Amino acid sequence: MTHKNDKKSIFAWVMYDWANSAFATSVLAGFFPIFFKQYWSVGIDPTLSTARLGLANAAAGLLVAILAPFLGAVADMGAFKKKFLLFFTVLGVVATAALYFVGLGDWAWAAFFFSCANVGFSGGIIFYDALITDISSEDRLHNISALGYAYGYLGGGLLCAINVWMSLSPATFGLSDTTEAVRMIFMTVAIWWAIFSIPLFVMVKEPVYIAPKNKLNMISGGVKQLWVTLHEIRHQKNLLLFLVAYWFYIDGVGTVIRMAVDYGMSLGFKPDDLIAALLITQFIGLPAAIAFGHLGNRLGAKISIFIGLAIYLAVSIGGAFITSRVEFWILATLIGLAQGGVQTLSRSYYAMIIPPEKSAEYFGFYNMLGKFAAVLGPVLMGSVPLLFRHFGYASDTASRAGIISISLLFLIGAILLYQVKEQKPSNQTAGINQ
Repeated sequence: MTHKNDKKSIFAWVMYDWANSAFATSVLAGFFPIFFKQYWSVGIDPTLSTARLGLANAAAGLLVAILAPFLGAVADMGAFKKKFLLFFTVLGVVATAALYFVGLGDWAWAAFFFSCANVGFSGGIIFYDALITDISSEDRLHNISALGYAYGYLGGGLLCAINVWMSLSPATFGLSDTTEAVRMIFMTVAIWWAIFSIPLFVMVKEPVYIAPKNKLNMISGGVKQLWVTLHEIRHQKNLLLFLVAYWFYIDGVGTVIRMAVDYGMSLGFKPDDLIAALLITQFIGLPAAIAFGHLGNRLGAKISIFIGLAIYLAVSIGGAFITSRVEFWILATLIGLAQGGVQTLSRSYYAMIIPPEKSAEYFGFYNMLGKFAAVLGPVLMGSVPLLFRHFGYASDTASRAGIISISLLFLIGAILLYQVKEQKPSNQTAGINQ
């Protein structure tokens, strides 16, 4: 069993954030939206390609959302968090590598492999997040959660910087042109993700809270436990309120991550400018995530999350009025300040108010809400511009309407979060297990 606050275990755990953040940065937020628009959707109206990208994100999010609570319940029946994490990691790595082989104009295959990789990335996060309760004591949750995001920003940012160099100077890497360079980027992400995931699988151990007698009992027990937990959450008003608030505001966060580069392209910004903005976000996010971890200890997680949401609200409204790349870079800086903080403190705050022996299951619900939210956000970003185009508005105006619609999600989430009491429930299972 891993001893909590063990330095080697913490290092191995945060290295997984270093590993999979390469996908979040170079693929999810960076080169895939650009390549999808310019290479795999060549000759297609930008508004339509945005809608297709939004639907691809939504499909992956919906699948993970449906599976998350059940998989979490089964994982908690024994030491299965790492096994599920390994499955989703392999899926993500293989699907990302497959993007290298997708040819010009094959947007459907590109969307398919991207969705599979996205499922691997998002599904793995469920069990990665759940492992934090096995390696950290409650008093260190904010800081260790922040450290994970900080490593993620650094690792993702470093590989993204190398990938930008590769795309700008293909000959330096022995590649024929930019197209071959971008295709190779997907392969480098797959290799990076695979290699740097190894420390977690080798060094982090997880406790077995319930020992299943056989696989059939494990599955049936997982289904029963899922039903019990549904009742537990329903009776924990404060926890339920936090989850609903999280559902709304993390939708906005996820949408900005997934669709910001595509939005910039719709406004006519050059790919180099957009990737530069992405790098700004990554390297600003590193110290900001750590700073928010300390801020959470000083001011409380709830107030600190409010600060991050206020920044995001300014970004979603201000983003509708930008006209230059400098303004886009300013927004990228603001996103970097807020992104890690909101994600870090939401994760650690939630970990503080759930039973550790059911961490995978409870984080299954937590991530389920995040994935259902990731269904709504990209659909908004895709459908609102299409609606505006239907009524005769220019593509530029339609895209701006899409980004400003996201502000509603931050507002609703903040209003609900305001009503959450920052305290641990007195009894997670009172009156349920009868």
